[in-house]
Formats: sequence, C-alpha cells, structure tokens
Amino acid sequence: MTIHTTTAATVTPDMENSLEIRNINKPKLVVYKNKRYYRNNGVWYVLRNNRYVSIAAPVGVRINTLPRGYKVVKVRGVQLYKYKGVYYKRSGRSYVIVNR
Repeated sequence: MTIHTTTAATVTPDMENSLEIRNINKPKLVVYKNKRYYRNNGVWYVLRNNRYVSIAAPVGVRINTLPRGYKVVKVRGVQLYKYKGVYYKRSGRSYVIVNR
C-alpha cells in the first residue's frame, strides 16, 4: 500500500508501524551517539536504503529549537514541552528529549 502526501513524498507503511519516505523537504540532521537522525516537522527519521524511516524520538538528543505548535505541560511538577507525543525538557539554551 502506498500513500501519497501533499508534500509530494511517497510514503510506504512498513511492518513496524513506522513510515518509509523517499523525500523529506529540508530535514534537519542531528548526530547523537555517532548515529545520524533526521527531523522534520517534529517527526524523527533514520535513513535506511535511501529512504527515511520514521522512528520513536531518540531520548537524550538535544535540539536548539522546539517544533512549531508545541504545548507546555507539567509532568510530576516539571515543566515539559510536548509535540506529537514527544516530550522535551529545557536544558540551558537547548531542549532534551525525555521520557515523561
């Protein structure tokens, strides 16, 4: 089954409930523990066989800016930022992906 999106990317669901995408418009590269991750619009990907495969956000990764549309939430009294099920915690001038 192939799904066509409005961004002209071809998306193919894989067997692990993630998506394979051939093209992403200007993904941001994040290297963490010597592994290359890509993010776009709050979704995280790895590159496999020349396709971007969506993954769970890698806990511990630092980013400089939050995705647009994030929400401020309190979890056990701690202020976190949530976007598409991913929780971020402010750490100095950046944000770290955390488990809630």
